[in-house]
Amino acid sequence: MSTFKLYLIAVIAMLSGCYEVQKSNETSDSISEEIQNLELKTAYFASGCFWCVEAIFESVKGVDEVVSGYAGGSEKNPTYNEVAAGRTSHAEAVKVFYDPNKVSFLQLLDVYYGSHDPTALNYQGPDYGSQYRSIAFYQNETEKSLIDEYIKALEASGVYKKPIVTEVLPFTIFYEAEEYHQDFERKNPDNRYILNVSVPRLKRFQRLFPELLKENNQDH
Repeated sequence: MSTFKLYLIAVIAMLSGCYEVQKSNETSDSISEEIQNLELKTAYFASGCFWCVEAIFESVKGVDEVVSGYAGGSEKNPTYNEVAAGRTSHAEAVKVFYDPNKVSFLQLLDVYYGSHDPTALNYQGPDYGSQYRSIAFYQNETEKSLIDEYIKALEASGVYKKPIVTEVLPFTIFYEAEEYHQDFERKNPDNRYILNVSVPRLKRFQRLFPELLKENNQDH
């Protein structure tokens, strides 16, 4: 088992207790709780090219669907050409639909930090520009607390030699990317970028976290 994986396991173990306490403090009657449990939740992340990020999260058990798009900026209705050229303040991002009974937000943070370099400022792999920056979005104080504590634990572990530059931002709006970007890796297996960048990144994540994968993604 890699040193990086061991560090992440330690981080998750430490934060799990905090997560359970926060969950127990949430108030709702049993009926509304049962209804909520039937619904999928959403989470939003940015960590480089959304083709790669979408494929990674879609390989995780408990994740129902992942949509590529744009978030983190102020411009309305951004297009791929605008974002890719760095003409907006948005980043390429993903919207993750997940079943909280099968995968927790904390485990999604495990996926997030286990699949990209959070010390890379305004780039990820071969892709450079603020549109590829690292952003973890939160929709409530529980998520914000988990993200903040996760980052603190990673920094304290010493696994990274450089500071973590992930932006922790309140979620405001997500703009869905153009249709041809959705499921891009699956639809374009012979694309040079997919072969040389996206697939190796996905495989590295899958080697680190086989226990988080859907059965049909074990040998992707």
